[in-house]
Amino acid sequence: MSADLRTALRLAADGLPVLPLRAGKVPFGNCPACAKNACGGRPNMKTPGPCTCPHPCHGWAAGTTEPQVIKSLTWARAWREAAGMAYHPGGAGLTVVDLDNAEVIAWARATLPTTRTVPTTRGEHWLYMGLMQSANAVRPGVDIKSSMQYARWLGPGIGTMATLPDVVRALIVKEPAPARPVAVTVPAVGGGGECPHRTPTYLDRGIAMAEQRITEAREAVHATVYRTFLAVLSTHGWCGCLTDAHTARLFTAAQAKGESPRHCTDAWTNALTRLGL
Repeated sequence: MSADLRTALRLAADGLPVLPLRAGKVPFGNCPACAKNACGGRPNMKTPGPCTCPHPCHGWAAGTTEPQVIKSLTWARAWREAAGMAYHPGGAGLTVVDLDNAEVIAWARATLPTTRTVPTTRGEHWLYMGLMQSANAVRPGVDIKSSMQYARWLGPGIGTMATLPDVVRALIVKEPAPARPVAVTVPAVGGGGECPHRTPTYLDRGIAMAEQRITEAREAVHATVYRTFLAVLSTHGWCGCLTDAHTARLFTAAQAKGESPRHCTDAWTNALTRLGL
């Protein structure tokens, strides 16, 4: 029995889903039975475990704690050819902060709670107890490996493992991009339409209500933005009272909900077309 196989069985007994790695620190590719997703979608599975074909397929999802699978004949060739071993942190309820160089290690020591550390080729792995979404390049030289991701096994490390802190969870939360309003001038009806707005307050109140409708959308944001644009134009678009400033307010509200400038422009144009403006 190889050293990697013995280590794999020991880790699996401790609840760590393991898988062999080939040269280049990458998982073994799918077997012929699973090529081109023929086995029914294993890459889309949300939980780790052996593929139904019993080979160590599908990257992180091959990670298993089942000794009979790890010792099986179908895995034997992979262990013979393995250049290393990996594990699925999320499958064991762990998160690995992968620090790629001395600069980000210094940042971690100044920013993150002390926890168990494992030396790597270029940096360190910091291990925390807790599951979160994986993400690459959360800052230069820093990756998060937890759910649906694998990490190389490089030894048990040193230190006491701490609970996953909020400061690590916050690393994957991206600040929303500043809204960039796109000015669109609403054309007046040919010859000018009759203005029904006795005071500017009526128009301003309508724009404010439209902003609120977009801001409070919890689902179907695309459709809400389009319907709101359509409602504003059907009420205020015929007389030419809408200005670029009004349009900018609507676009800003939409972009704050994650809409792109391109989508805002398309939704506005489609509403104009539908109304014949």
